[in-house]
Amino acid sequence: MNKPLRRAAIFCLALILALMGWATWIQGAKASDYKEDPHNPRVAIGKYSAPLGNILVGGEPVTGSAATDSTLKYKRTYKDGPMYAPVTGFTSQIYGSNQLESLYGDLLDGSDSRLQSPADALTRERAKGGDVATTIDPKVQQAGYRALGGKKGAAVAMDPATGRILGMVSTPSYDPGKFAGSSGADQKAWQKLSDDPDSPEVNRALRQPLPPGSTFKLVVAAAALENGLYSSVDEPTDSPDPYTLPHTSKKLPNENASAPCKNANIRTALQYSCNTVFGKMAVDLGKDKVKAQAEKLGFNDGKVDTPVRAAKSVFPGDMDDAQTALSGIGQFNDQATPLQMAMVSAAIQNGGELKTPQLVDKLTDGGGNTVQENSPKTYRKAMSERTAEQLRSAMQTVVDKGTGAGAKIDGLTVGAKTGTAQHGVDNSGTPYAWFVSYAEDGKGHQVAVAVMVEDGHAARNEVSGNGLAGPIARAMMKAALQ
Repeated sequence: MNKPLRRAAIFCLALILALMGWATWIQGAKASDYKEDPHNPRVAIGKYSAPLGNILVGGEPVTGSAATDSTLKYKRTYKDGPMYAPVTGFTSQIYGSNQLESLYGDLLDGSDSRLQSPADALTRERAKGGDVATTIDPKVQQAGYRALGGKKGAAVAMDPATGRILGMVSTPSYDPGKFAGSSGADQKAWQKLSDDPDSPEVNRALRQPLPPGSTFKLVVAAAALENGLYSSVDEPTDSPDPYTLPHTSKKLPNENASAPCKNANIRTALQYSCNTVFGKMAVDLGKDKVKAQAEKLGFNDGKVDTPVRAAKSVFPGDMDDAQTALSGIGQFNDQATPLQMAMVSAAIQNGGELKTPQLVDKLTDGGGNTVQENSPKTYRKAMSERTAEQLRSAMQTVVDKGTGAGAKIDGLTVGAKTGTAQHGVDNSGTPYAWFVSYAEDGKGHQVAVAVMVEDGHAARNEVSGNGLAGPIARAMMKAALQ
């Protein structure tokens, strides 16, 4: 072979080897990237080529699949979509997915490797989609959804002993089935949802932290007992009324000017929701001790996963004494989600041991066999048993004699704390109404509930934790235990 031909042959061989190497790299190392790339139409075609697995509530599916005439053969359907949207999230042929639909997308569409049989692995066939069994109690969810009605707000109910989320409601809500497909009607429904000023797509139970108002006084009371500032909820405090914010001339008012707040003990201060007591208490403790107690209960943790991640609830650290006093009553820059405040109540009810909030019970394959089962986990020991017992007793007084009287339920022991959080510059907006509570039936069954209502349509003088949020908490507690 002459020299030019030999060079041409070597060059061609090099091209062939480069092509083989490139093909091997694409089909091997990069295969999963291309397979999972949302811009690859084969991903959607594969996902919707068969019915998806389902999300279960009380053992029954609240999702389904319907055949279509398009390339994507099936689309998602939802039962009681608006009621369960804060739990399920959505999955759409055009707009992707979120929440449980997204986190467990591989399991639901059958592409999760845990679902594959040896034969499936060899043939690369997609397995039948698996199911996601939630911890939601349908009676509790329905009670909360109906009680919230047309109000803007959210509610969370938890089992304090296990961390299982029994109800998670957010209103106004939306029907995820209306934009699950790819038609023009689906696109119009998505646009309407996106343009809604009330943001029904926001899961207010997990993703919208707001000032917790007087419900945060439970955290300050826990810090005072844990740090020995006061020995019990019945020891008188050192609390002047009126109380002037440190280094200012501004007086911190009480909502009820005639309430017996001067030097009131913690029980009475919770009963009458005395701002002067808890503002002064936070300053006496110091911001660092209050912050440490708040963090034991979940504040300032940006990784609270249910498994859907909750927005971070915040207790600020960079404050002067006057700001610390305002934070002590759940104002200034305090922020909390309903989930966070349900965690506070759950820790108090469970003897100070806070369980990790849990929305998913187990995952199963297409044949109903368990793939993964979630057991209760301890988030943190948030306070001593004695502190928790003292606070439970004081919260019962709030219901029996104080601002939480609307939560009484015959046959159940109920404790609560109400809250009305300021909103807007100089409290110019309609306040947020909060209600944090727990109930037990004396037979080992218990529930912790937090409700937040941000109803801008209510008259300002009608906004109160007991009046707006209390009936919602009561309905959910009753559904859980009776």
